[in-house]
Amino acid sequence: MKRIKTELNGPEFSQFIAGYWRLMEWDMSPQQRLTFLKQHLELGITTCDHADIYGNYQCETAFGEALKLEPSLRDQIELVSKCGIRLPSAPSGDIHLPHYNTTTDYIISQAEQSLRNLHTDHLDLLLIHRPDPLMKVDDIAEAFTRLKHAGKVKHVGVSNFTTSQFDLLQSRLDFTLATNQLEISPVNMAALHDGSLDQMQQHRIAPMAWSCLGGGSLFNGQDEKSKRLRAELEKIAAEVGAEGIDQVVYAWVLALPSNPLPIIGSGKIDRVRQAVKSTDITLTRQQWFRIWVASNGHNVP
Repeated sequence: MKRIKTELNGPEFSQFIAGYWRLMEWDMSPQQRLTFLKQHLELGITTCDHADIYGNYQCETAFGEALKLEPSLRDQIELVSKCGIRLPSAPSGDIHLPHYNTTTDYIISQAEQSLRNLHTDHLDLLLIHRPDPLMKVDDIAEAFTRLKHAGKVKHVGVSNFTTSQFDLLQSRLDFTLATNQLEISPVNMAALHDGSLDQMQQHRIAPMAWSCLGGGSLFNGQDEKSKRLRAELEKIAAEVGAEGIDQVVYAWVLALPSNPLPIIGSGKIDRVRQAVKSTDITLTRQQWFRIWVASNGHNVP
């Protein structure tokens, strides 16, 4: 599989990323989780995406249990985690409503907790999960700097940040942000038009792309937009010989000039294999825009 540096001084990731946010829904034993990890490694998918809150704070621990069965695999993978959101299910038990926390001490404590959960001594990439209206970017910068200097985090970045929020945080750092993890999908094309992907291309940063399949709405959504998209994707799948509309969607995302790295959220290795085959599909410019039109419900201006 193609490997891509997220930016000049950033980490090198596999073109596709294994997303573990639904790990607890996969109902796997630790050995089955280890087998799944090995299977996607065989496909060349070495990058694993996590967050402290996934699975109500359980997913990282479950992944760590599997990795502990064969610790040598740590040298073959890149671990990504995110922090900054607090949920009522937090182990501390003192949270009454979901909220954001991007204070220095909290970022450091959650990064260190992720290290313990994942049974590793460092994260390859740590992201702030979502922008916090109360965030003091100097606090985030201090946390990132201390974690990097301690060797606990190799690279840092953000997730779901606007262009101005990205620039604001970058202005306080002596090192570059490695990526912005953004929702990129025919269902939600905001990042294509709000300047987010333009900024990534400007700085030659490869964004990570989450929810490429629209949270499953492309397959079973009954709203008019989902129906339009599904019908058009099925037509194009037949034209290009794709095994399913998911391959067409991934090919559509990969065609973006900012070079997004799609996150695959399935725990079924056959679905992962099918997604990887989308690299063999090249959409024509008209096919790409047919999907754009189906999403918007009108032609380009």
